[in-house]
Amino acid sequence: MTLDAVLRDLSKWLAATPLSQTIQTTGWIIPTLQTIHILGVAAVFSSAILVDLRLWRALQRDVPLADVARRFLPTIWPVVLIILITGSLLIIGEPRRSLLNTTFYLKMALLAVALLLTGGLQWSLRSAPEFWDKDRGRRIAGRFAATVSVLVWCSILFAGRWIAYTQVG
Repeated sequence: MTLDAVLRDLSKWLAATPLSQTIQTTGWIIPTLQTIHILGVAAVFSSAILVDLRLWRALQRDVPLADVARRFLPTIWPVVLIILITGSLLIIGEPRRSLLNTTFYLKMALLAVALLLTGGLQWSLRSAPEFWDKDRGRRIAGRFAATVSVLVWCSILFAGRWIAYTQVG
């Protein structure tokens, strides 16, 4: 049995569950979940981008990077949990839309990269708060990491929106 066939069977089974049926037939659930999901994505994106802008020295140059990170990065983790819950409920409500869509898997892979980058930055700042500001080489590496982070987070936004236009059936 191919992966495609397994995902189709899983989608059919999931769509037939009582939870999926409730999500599908109650008119306010999907728009509410989408709203919470999108607001959560905006909060996570904003927090990550503000730290990236500080790494670029484009924002709050006079504030230590560790202080900016302490202010914005902790916001990410609880909101990511909310995004994962709302996203999972959206998948349960409309399984074909995501599980049979390669754009969805691109978004998930990009999200994993973004969270690893963000977690790595947060860990590095806890270990050595001045690490990214110590010398020119580290500042350049920090700017490179910030650039990659911005590109990955923007790609997540585009992929998330693109799912609606690349869905199967």
